[in-house]
Amino acid sequence: MDQRELEGRVALVTGASRNIGRAIAVALGSGGASVLVHAGRDRDAAQETADLVRQAGGQAAVSLSDVATEEGPGKAVDAALAAFDKLDIVVANAAIRPEASIDTVTFEDWRRVMSISLDSAFLLTKAALPALRKSDQGAVVLIGGMSGTSGARDRIHVVAAKAGLTGFGKALAHDLGQDGITVNIVSPGLIETKRVGAEPAHHAGKTNPLGRRGTPEEIAAAVRMLAGPSARYITGQTLHVNGGALMI
Repeated sequence: MDQRELEGRVALVTGASRNIGRAIAVALGSGGASVLVHAGRDRDAAQETADLVRQAGGQAAVSLSDVATEEGPGKAVDAALAAFDKLDIVVANAAIRPEASIDTVTFEDWRRVMSISLDSAFLLTKAALPALRKSDQGAVVLIGGMSGTSGARDRIHVVAAKAGLTGFGKALAHDLGQDGITVNIVSPGLIETKRVGAEPAHHAGKTNPLGRRGTPEEIAAAVRMLAGPSARYITGQTLHVNGGALMI
């Protein structure tokens, strides 16, 4: 991969204040992209990500908005255009992953997960379309999850949202192919991230042929490849990055 293959490109990464989102923003910056670092509330953490993007060789700006609202994703797109005057790459990473059984999940719980993980991807892409259509290398990358394929206990809303992202991405790839815009899904397995609260129960006992968890940087490398010029003939695909866990 060319070390500056994204030179001159502008990317927007939602949920980029920490973990996988932060690693994606830094990887795109390392490739030469200018990156709009989006976060929900934590400006300090988002600014830390922006600083890391700059250290990696990219330009960066920060925007805060609530992607669970109808207006929030569009505000992120507006911020990217205001900062960099164009937009070539959209990475829909914002998500929450609570655990609860079907007996205790409320409709409010269900809608909160759907609004952040699935609805926001739709709204973000809709808002970004005019700019992406002006790009000669427009790319949308959706961050899915292995549970969307394998299922998981006590995560009915999370699994439904992640599975929905796969369907959304495939449909979108059909719709946007005529515009030369690629749409792909990166589906992480168990990743070593910093968490607030206890380790999710469904992680217990999980393993894979490689015998380890992945890193945020390994997910980011997949996103960078799919967002770059070497992947212009790849669209509508789900790239599973899970150490082979789906084979077990």
